[in-house]
Amino acid sequence: MALLITTRCINCDMCEPECPNQAISMGEQIYQIDSSRCTECVGHYNVPTCQQVCPIDNTIITDPEQIESQEQLWEKFVLLHHSDQL
Repeated sequence: MALLITTRCINCDMCEPECPNQAISMGEQIYQIDSSRCTECVGHYNVPTCQQVCPIDNTIITDPEQIESQEQLWEKFVLLHHSDQL
């Protein structure tokens, strides 16, 4: 499941530098998450760091349109970070 930044975002700049997959960037009005790069921090941390640093509750949520299993998230992590070593 990729994560989604909702319109509750206040553009505090806390989440972008915390993302180990470089999945977060500034959109037209608020930050956005690239679902093709988001692994919910699988392979890096036990919990998504963007959710941990966000000062507004329920701003970064599971994207209901991007449902993925833990195995799929792990495979995405491997492709993102180990493809050059294969």
